[in-house]
Amino acid sequence: MLDLRLLVALFPFLLILGLLLFKKISLLKISLLAMMAEFLIQIFYWKIFPLFLLNSTIKGFFVGFDILLIVFGAVFFLEILKDIGIINNIGIYLESISKDYRVQTVLLAWFMINFLEGMAGFGTPGAIVAPILVSIGLSPLTAVVISLLGNSSAGVFGAVGTPIRVGFSGLDITGVPRMAVLFNSVGLLIPIFMLYILVKNQKEKWRHFIEGLPFAIWSGFLFVVSSVAVVSFGQEFVSVIGSILAIILVVVSLKLRLFVPKVERSLIINTRNKMNFPLYKVGLPYLTALLLLVLGKLVLKPLDINFPWGYKYSFNFFNPGIIFVISGIPFALWWGKKQLLFGSLKKALKRTIEPFLVILSMSTMTQLMLNSGNNISGLPPVLSVLTGSIHEKALPFFVPFIGAFGTFITGSITVSNILFANILVQAGNIYNYSVSKILALEISGAAMGNTVAVADIMAAEAVVGMKNKTRRVIRGAIGPCLLCLSILGIVGVLIIR
Repeated sequence: MLDLRLLVALFPFLLILGLLLFKKISLLKISLLAMMAEFLIQIFYWKIFPLFLLNSTIKGFFVGFDILLIVFGAVFFLEILKDIGIINNIGIYLESISKDYRVQTVLLAWFMINFLEGMAGFGTPGAIVAPILVSIGLSPLTAVVISLLGNSSAGVFGAVGTPIRVGFSGLDITGVPRMAVLFNSVGLLIPIFMLYILVKNQKEKWRHFIEGLPFAIWSGFLFVVSSVAVVSFGQEFVSVIGSILAIILVVVSLKLRLFVPKVERSLIINTRNKMNFPLYKVGLPYLTALLLLVLGKLVLKPLDINFPWGYKYSFNFFNPGIIFVISGIPFALWWGKKQLLFGSLKKALKRTIEPFLVILSMSTMTQLMLNSGNNISGLPPVLSVLTGSIHEKALPFFVPFIGAFGTFITGSITVSNILFANILVQAGNIYNYSVSKILALEISGAAMGNTVAVADIMAAEAVVGMKNKTRRVIRGAIGPCLLCLSILGIVGVLIIR
């Protein structure tokens, strides 16, 4: 017999999935309905203390606002680069490396995204790369799906190790980075999935696929080898130095013509007739943004906001969105016009309002679940009810799925870790499972959940000018995501002790 508490705890998630996949209702309405349902559950069933309702709403707003700044900054930055012609010119320079659209796509959506994830994280890599993929001939939908797949495995170590350092704060992470690298080897499959999605609408799709398969496998292998080689220096170095090492290796292999398709095929459109900017002009805005991101990471400190009733929130001034705005302004004034600056600001604001409201609703719902243990009903926290229903032998299999689900609803691997790590560690201790393996499985699954994370989808859709395609994006990415999670789950069952 199904426990009533479990059914009530699951209801908002079931509501989201049901409406998202089977009803033609906007994601904004779905998220608002789910948040309202969680509020009602907490007030009338869990009977949470009113002060924690307020605190949950405040923190939900700040989390949403943080992501709002990221999306706003990414859209603003890219609008400027698009209007002054830099985005289109990237396609021209790709031809100097390879004219094959399959190689170009993997270079951008795998190697470049992995590097950007290490530098910035927060969903911005996919938002940056998706419009570049469109510029080399991919449809907006295909570009978004492939970008989401690319922004998966590197998320285990995220922005300079943040998902582990922050997400597992207070927990013993001894051995976690090394185990995470091993579990994350499932990422070897991602370039293969990207290749299939890229060619599936071609007339000779299987010929295109087979021709590009060696390079896809090689690209996945380079990611794994580079991660293993760097992880001993610490989790902060894997996504940055590891990605740089992988990029160097793949460029060398391309120069040596190793594993490249024997027949070069091109999809580049509308680039040959564009002005061919000098290479420094194409790379300078990105280099500026990356340097400011590194500087901001070192210099900018959080600000503690104290509320009269004792609640405190730490607002982090290091936000990639702010960096993107600062990076974009001088180039708008230098190479563009004043109208470009204000026009880009207007477009960015227009495209970020709906994603902000969606993320605000999701993050508030998450905070309510986290604070649900502070109640007068005597019920355990919502998350304890959810994880406590999983059988001992099934737990290792479902740990990656739990991590992925956290990323799906929150849009953040770090938040997913914060959400579930403590409870999963407690469950692992009860069953005498390896804590490092439990955490490595959770974070590897959370990274795969990035492929269907609602917040990342909204951000990528915004920058390519695509609307109301969230369901189609999820359907395009869900197959590879579930397969990788299943592999992780099976491996977890086999070696969890």
